[in-house]
This record gives sequence, structure tokens and C-alpha cells, in this order.
Amino acid sequence: MAPTTAAATSQSRISRRIAAVNPSATLAIDAKAKALKAAGVDIVGFGAGEPDFPTPAGIVEAAVAACRDPRNHRYTPTAGLPELREAIAKKTQRDSGYEVTSDQVVVTNGGKQAVASTFECLLDPDDEVLLPAPYWTTYPEAIMLGGGTPVVVPAGIETGFKVTAEQLAAAATDRTKVLLFVSPSNPTGAVYSRDAIEEIGTLAAARGWWVVTDEIYEHLVYGDAEHHSMPVLVPELAERCVVLNGVAKTYAMTGWRVGWMIAPPDVADAASNLQSHVTSNVNNVAQRAALAAVSGDLAAVAEMRSAFDRRRKAIHRLLNEIPGVTCFDPEGAFYAFPHLEGLLGRPINGRTATTTLELAEIILEEANVAFVPGEAFGAPGYGRFSYALSDDDLERGIQKIANVVTGNASV
Repeated sequence: MAPTTAAATSQSRISRRIAAVNPSATLAIDAKAKALKAAGVDIVGFGAGEPDFPTPAGIVEAAVAACRDPRNHRYTPTAGLPELREAIAKKTQRDSGYEVTSDQVVVTNGGKQAVASTFECLLDPDDEVLLPAPYWTTYPEAIMLGGGTPVVVPAGIETGFKVTAEQLAAAATDRTKVLLFVSPSNPTGAVYSRDAIEEIGTLAAARGWWVVTDEIYEHLVYGDAEHHSMPVLVPELAERCVVLNGVAKTYAMTGWRVGWMIAPPDVADAASNLQSHVTSNVNNVAQRAALAAVSGDLAAVAEMRSAFDRRRKAIHRLLNEIPGVTCFDPEGAFYAFPHLEGLLGRPINGRTATTTLELAEIILEEANVAFVPGEAFGAPGYGRFSYALSDDDLERGIQKIANVVTGNASV
């Protein structure tokens, strides 16, 4: 065995950059819940942001056919199948009114790679990214891995979890390069109005900021809420805007791992170049399935949205019936984000939580219900509950929480 040198012992086995990455709290909660289920515990999981519907049959059949086609057994263009990139461009104009060309589209291994690649392409050290909070747990990690610094701009339940142009302007510095904008929001379900989006987009254009807008929940809006794409409302922003999207949420295809970014051609070229050294092309069978999805109609999406809307109303009512819990009425996506501070400092089966991190652990162990604490989203005192689960499990899970926190033994 080679002797250990002083230089070797002074070096970390894991790079500081990667060691600083926080694990995904949503996936960690989901993994713990699934492990308990595997051990025979009756767990109701509100953790993962994953539709409980199967992928529509026509999409699956397209993948089956693709498996048998030898063309899909070989490498294909890094930026995506040409026909898929063209279909995404057409789907984008159809669904949001944003007119783009296929050379602006880069197909990625899920939406997360689109997020990561975008920040790696746009950011240099010391660049700042305005990050409205509550935020999806992956965003700050992707920003920091890209070399940038997230500047958190908080919004609470009193404003419907929406930041204003004035807040963003006040948080900006001469190092601000990017604004990350998400509507509908994960984790809150907030949907920005047309006027608010236009005002924020106009500010970004005037300041010369890039805008990265994540539109993966574009079709999941309810009631009077509407989705609007920022570069459509503020066309002058298009040359400094990256739109992120994917098939995961709209078509119940989380496991297929197909996302995309739409960017000015030079940024798209840079992202494709990066991807050529990281993953090469996305799985061809999954790309063929995605092609069937984005080229087809939205009938299956409408059915899923109707079910989500029903569950949205139910979880909003049930959470607000628990003493100490206040739940904002979500307008989009499939998450409720209740304020839970009223449950802190109260005994729950002889245990007392002082943070929502502790509360989530107590609820999992005492009520056998999993949710993600707000700390994961930059919002201590809150919790994220995905209502992408069956109506019966939703009602049963919230009732189990209510029973435990009110001292009802019938859990």
C-alpha cells in the first residue's frame, strides 16, 4: 500500500463544491415514507410532487413502438430529436403564445437538468440571482453549482406568496444578473396575475437582467387563475429569457425524464455543448414518448386537472379545519402550503416541536403521514403538501394529522 502523504491527508475526499450541496428534501422525505411502507407501515405520503395517474396510454404505446425501431438504438443529436424540438416549438406557441424556433430548444434529462444547465451557461462567479421565496428546493443548489449567489426575496402568506417588482428592485445590486420567476409556483401553488408578470418583466428588461422562467405547471391552474408567459407579455425580454418546461407534470411522466429549455440561440448552443460532455442525448425511447405527448391533444390533461382541482378544494378545507393551521387557497400546480406555526410548542403525543423540521418528523412517526417542512423551501413555519394522491388517501392523511395534533387517539 502506498504511504499516505501530508498532501493527501490535507485534501478532502469530496470537493468542497459538491460537499456543500444539500440533498433534495422532497426526495428524502419520499424515500423515508417509501421505506416505512416497505416495512409494512401504513403511510400517507404528501411529499413527492408526482401525479398519481398513469402516463396516458397513447404515449406509452409510442414508447413501445420506439423500442422496436432500430433508429432509437443509436446515438442521436445532443440537443434532442429534430422532430421533438420542432414539436416543442409548436406546442409552446399553441399553449402560451410564445413563438420560438426549434434551434432555441434543448431537450434535457428532465426539468432538473434544464435548470442546472441554464445556470451553468449564464452565471460566472459573483453573479447574483434574485430568488423569490418560498422556492423549489433545487433552485438555490443549482444556482450555487453554477457559480452564482442566490439572493432570496421572501414573500409570505399575507401576500399570497408573491413578490412585487418593488421588492425585486430593492433586493438588486450591481451584481444582479438573473431573476428566477415561477408561476404557477412549487411549493405554494401561487399564480401571478397578468399585470404583476408584466410589471416584473418590464423591470427586468429595463435593468438588463436575464429572466429564467419555469413554466412546468403551465396547464395546472384553477378557478379564475390564468397562466401567462413572461416573454409573451414583455416581448423585449425575449433576447434575455430562458423558458424551462417538461412533460413530467402535465402528462404524468415524472419517471420518463424529459424536460427542455428554450433560450436565445447562443445560449441554446452553449447548453447543447455542455450536454454533449455530460450526458449526450436524452434517452431516445423517452424522447419518442415525449413527442407523442406534446404533439397530441390536452384531453387527458384536462381530466387530471379536474381531479387536482377537486383535491385542491378538499385539502384547503381540511387543513384549515385543524386548529393552529392556516392554509392559503392554492391557485395552481398541485401543492398546498399551510402555515403551521400554530402547531409549534404544543405537545403532540408527549413530544413538542419547535420548528417545522421537527414537526414533520413527529407527524411522520406519530401520525404516519409524510409532508415536506418549509425549511426546505426557504420558508420555516410552513409545510408543503402535495395533493397529487387519491381522494381517499388525501382525506385520511389530513384526518390522521388532525387526530394526532388534537389529542384524538383514533389515528
